Amino acid sequence: MDTPDSPSPAPGGRHHEPDLRGMTRINLRPIASPMPLGFYAVAIASVIVGCFQLGVFEENADRAVAFAVLPAFVLQLLVGVLAFGARDVLAATLMACFSGTWLATSLVLALDPPGGTAVLGVLNLAFTVFAALMASVARAKRALWLVLCVAVPRFAVAAASHLSGVAWLGTLSGVLALVLAAAALYAAFALMLEDMRGEQVLPIGRSGPAHHAVEGDLSVQLRNLERAAGVRRTL
Repeated sequence: MDTPDSPSPAPGGRHHEPDLRGMTRINLRPIASPMPLGFYAVAIASVIVGCFQLGVFEENADRAVAFAVLPAFVLQLLVGVLAFGARDVLAATLMACFSGTWLATSLVLALDPPGGTAVLGVLNLAFTVFAALMASVARAKRALWLVLCVAVPRFAVAAASHLSGVAWLGTLSGVLALVLAAAALYAAFALMLEDMRGEQVLPIGRSGPAHHAVEGDLSVQLRNLERAAGVRRTL
């Protein structure tokens, strides 16, 4: 005879699993948003690279530029790790890939290996495709989407410049790098003000799930939590 607590038999001799929701506790660890740091790192590194492409520095400043850009690799890798912990896979993926791009750029500029310019061209082209794919799914997060929309033409022109060697493309890439820096700086400042004051100060334009995540109550934050990575059985 089945007891009240025993699982009920199902056709075929199998048993239904008991409802475990009442016995389950999911602990979340709130963290400060790492995105302002990530966007500031993009802005600073883009300014350095843009000025280098525009001829602001001496022609033999490759190694100095590499050393100046290298910290962006460390900072954005940290942001990517923290964003994964905050369950924001879009931001984490973007920042981690940006981090790898800065590292590769720094190493090529510092070591000047044979064929390095062409390799950077292909790298920038691959990153352009990646950024375009990310932008196609990031529209609800307008600050991140804005940075991606500027990053796509910037890295596309940089790829064309490295692969073709045309001088005016390098200059255009430098200008777009400064535009990317401005977009990232705005996003970082807007997110930082919002975090400090607990409300939106500068327009960011969130919509859909991104808007509900900030404006919704706790029940919205916990919706479908059992299906989140780290809680479900497999990724």
